[in-house]
Amino acid sequence: MAHSNDEIRGVLVQVGEDRLLLPNATVAEVLSRAPVQPIEGTPDWLPGRIDWHGWQVPLVAFANLTGQGRDVVAHNSKIIVLKALGGSGKMPYFALLTASFPRLVSVPRDGLLADATEEELPVGVQMRVLLGEEGALLPDLERVEAMIGEALAQAA
Repeated sequence: MAHSNDEIRGVLVQVGEDRLLLPNATVAEVLSRAPVQPIEGTPDWLPGRIDWHGWQVPLVAFANLTGQGRDVVAHNSKIIVLKALGGSGKMPYFALLTASFPRLVSVPRDGLLADATEEELPVGVQMRVLLGEEGALLPDLERVEAMIGEALAQAA
């Protein structure tokens, strides 16, 4: 399916009661299941790690991180492995927990509107947006990566 240069490919991911809108280019793989290894001493938004292609990938429960709901690791949880933006050789990937498979969307460059209904955004959220009639969160992926690094350093 071809798309024009006036569109950006995105992925909508359900986290808690909200949806995240991620750039498609950041998604490395979607897993239907992966065993989660708990990490002692980390906050509840970092329930553990998964083994993925030889990497120990930290798993983030985004709704727990933002305080906008609860994501729990369950047998039917899906895991989305994302390419880290920070360029760290130690953590080139991290993963997000979700209850369902993500949905691929085409985002017209002029079709994404900021939703200013909330003055203070939750931690890890860069902006609330409206994509047509659907609301979504744009995550602050660099901030989330930094928070993962801080939590792992404190747990070590």
